Amino acid sequence: MDPVKKSLVSLHFTIMLLGGTALFSRVVPLSASDITLMRSIFACVALFAFLKIAKHKITLNCKKDYGVAVGLGLLMALHWVTYFAAMQYAGVSVGMIALFTFPVITVLIEPFFERVRLVWQDIVSTLTVIVGVYLIVPENTLENDVTLGVLIGIASAILYSFRNLFHRKHFKHYSGAQAMAWQTLIIAIVMLPVGSGNILNASTNSWLMLLLLGTVFTALPHALIAASLRHLRAKTFSLIACMQPLYGVFLAIVLLNEKPGWTTLLGGILITSASVYETLNAHKLHSSDS
Repeated sequence: MDPVKKSLVSLHFTIMLLGGTALFSRVVPLSASDITLMRSIFACVALFAFLKIAKHKITLNCKKDYGVAVGLGLLMALHWVTYFAAMQYAGVSVGMIALFTFPVITVLIEPFFERVRLVWQDIVSTLTVIVGVYLIVPENTLENDVTLGVLIGIASAILYSFRNLFHRKHFKHYSGAQAMAWQTLIIAIVMLPVGSGNILNASTNSWLMLLLLGTVFTALPHALIAASLRHLRAKTFSLIACMQPLYGVFLAIVLLNEKPGWTTLLGGILITSASVYETLNAHKLHSSDS
C-alpha cells in the first residue's frame, strides 16, 4: 500500500477513535468532570511517554508558549467537561451533532482573531445549522434533558472553537502530540481539585475504560494525526475530520443501541453539511491568500 493510501486509512481510523470518545460518557458511571480528570491523566502520561520514546522534543520553545499552553489547557478542560456532560444528558448521537456546530461557530468568531470577513454564504451556513439544531431539540424547555444536553453541546462547541483559533494563532508550530501533551497536563492539574471520591470507588471495569479512553482513544489519535499529515493535505484531513459525528452516531447505534429519530438524523445531515462546506470554503480562501 502506497504512503498516501496508508495515511488515508490511518486517518479514518484516527477520526473513528476520536468519534468513539463520546461512548465513554455512557459506559463509565462517573461524572463528566471525573471522566475528564482521568482521561487527561492517562493521556498525559501516554503522550509524554510517546514523545520520549520517539525522541521528539518535549520542552516548549519559550516562556510565552508555556503561558499559551495554560490558556489552551483551560479551554480544553472546559470543553471536555461540557462534551461529556452533553452526551450524558442528550445521548451520544444528539450530543455529537450539537458539538459539530463548531466549524460554523468558528467562522462567526474568526473575524475577531484574523483579517477575514463574513460573506453571505456564511450566513446561509449559520441558518442551516440553526435549522439543524431546531430539528434535534425535542422541547423548548431546559427541563428536558435532551434540550439541556444540546445547549451544553453547543457551549462545548463554542469553547472548542475558541481553543482552535487560539491554537492556530499561537501554537500551530508544535506537533499534535507535543501540543496535546502539555494541554492534557494542564487539564489534569486544573481538574484534580474537583475530582470526587467516586473515582477511587470505581469498579475495575470503569478503570479499564478510563485507561482505554486516555490512551487508545486520546493519546493514540493525536500521535497518528502527525504521521498522517506527512502524506496528506491539510484540506483532506479537515474534510475527513468532518466525518467524526457520523462515526460517533454509527458507533452509538451499533454499540449502545441508540435509536436517533428521523428529525435528529436530518438535523445532523444539515449541520454536518454546513461544516463540510465551511471547511471547503476556508481552505479555498486560505489558498487564494497564499
